[in-house]
Amino acid sequence: MEPSKDISRLIEIMAALRHPETGCPWDIEQNFQTIKSYTIEEAYEVSDAIERGDMDDLCDELGDLLLQVVFHARMAEEAGEFSFGDVVNAITTKMIRRHPHVFARSEADTPDAVKIQWDEIKQAEKRERAERRARRGITEDFKGGFLGSVQRSFPALTEALKLQERAAKVGFDWSAPEPILDKIEEEIGELRVALRDGDRAKVSDELGDLIFAVVNIGRHVKTDPEQALRGTNMKFRRRFNHIENVLEAEGETLEAASLERMEEIWQSAKAIERALVAEVE
Repeated sequence: MEPSKDISRLIEIMAALRHPETGCPWDIEQNFQTIKSYTIEEAYEVSDAIERGDMDDLCDELGDLLLQVVFHARMAEEAGEFSFGDVVNAITTKMIRRHPHVFARSEADTPDAVKIQWDEIKQAEKRERAERRARRGITEDFKGGFLGSVQRSFPALTEALKLQERAAKVGFDWSAPEPILDKIEEEIGELRVALRDGDRAKVSDELGDLIFAVVNIGRHVKTDPEQALRGTNMKFRRRFNHIENVLEAEGETLEAASLERMEEIWQSAKAIERALVAEVE
């Protein structure tokens, strides 16, 4: 088996890995549920490579993500459901259908007109999907209703943002950021009460409400909460690494250092960052 730029080679490799007699024991025992977390992880790694601007990593991670698609398609083919070719056919059909202004005759010649046309086509696709599900005897549909287009498989922050954006389309929204800040303070108060009462279920519920409100303020000030949090995560990594490096230079360890000493170094890291920003400005 030799490497190739042809997608068919990757499909052949996956078929070989899944062969019940000569394949890889680990690959053979996998199923949709066990592979699902790897698929999500690979998508995040693609996003990380993009954020870091690392094209070598991006090429590699896109390959890993493509492997996940081929893996799922192979398992579906073994189950007699669909093949990789069906996946390709489905997406090419969808893209051609949703872009009649590119691939066929259409009056949509502005971004707004294209958006309206896109939504109309998606509604038609939803009706077709409902008919297919009915033929299969599937009654429960998490994609139903006005919020059904928001995927439940999104990361929680992204799902919250998408739900709010969707609800806002029919006017279920705050008119300005300020009332949301009041709502955040209200949720903090309710969280304090739950913490005082020691009700763990209530604490979890109120914490979720607080995070949902924080996502909402991010949406109103045009800041993606997922990206904002990722930026904070990177900042935390950078500052904590500074703590580790300073302690190592002093012959100390993280485990042995006091919280007060780590906080002192943390503040010095913040001061260094502020000074660098001031220089740039």
